[in-house]
Amino acid sequence: MNFYTRKWVKPEDLNAHGTLFGGRLLGWIDEEAAIYSIIQLGTNGCVTKYMSEINFINSASQGDIIELGIKATHFGNTSISLMCEVRNKITQKSILTIDKIVFVSVDENGKPVRHGRKEITYTDERLRE
Repeated sequence: MNFYTRKWVKPEDLNAHGTLFGGRLLGWIDEEAAIYSIIQLGTNGCVTKYMSEINFINSASQGDIIELGIKATHFGNTSISLMCEVRNKITQKSILTIDKIVFVSVDENGKPVRHGRKEITYTDERLRE
C-alpha cells in the first residue's frame, strides 16, 4: 500500500462529537483515489463508479496527522479497482478501510472507454510518459 497523502485534522474537519467528520474523510479519499486512478490510467477522464463497505475502525481528533493509502488491485478493460486504508501517521492505528473502490475511464460523452493499462506504474514513471 502506498501512502502518498497526509492530512492534518483541523477544527473545520470535525463533527459534533469533536472527531473527524466521516464525510470530510470520504471526500479526501475520493480525491486521492481519483488522482491515483488518473496517474495509473494515463487519463483524467476517470469517474468514481463504486465504493464498497466503508469500515470505520478508529476515530481521529483535532491535531492528528492522518495518511491515506491507496493500492491498485485489478485492472479491467475500462476500469481500475483500488483498496484504501487511512491510518494515524504517528500511532499507525488504522482509522478506516475500504476493500474496493472502482474508477472507470470515460470519453468526453461520459461513456466507458478502454484504457489499455494492465499493471501498476509508479508515479514518476507515469508522469514522464
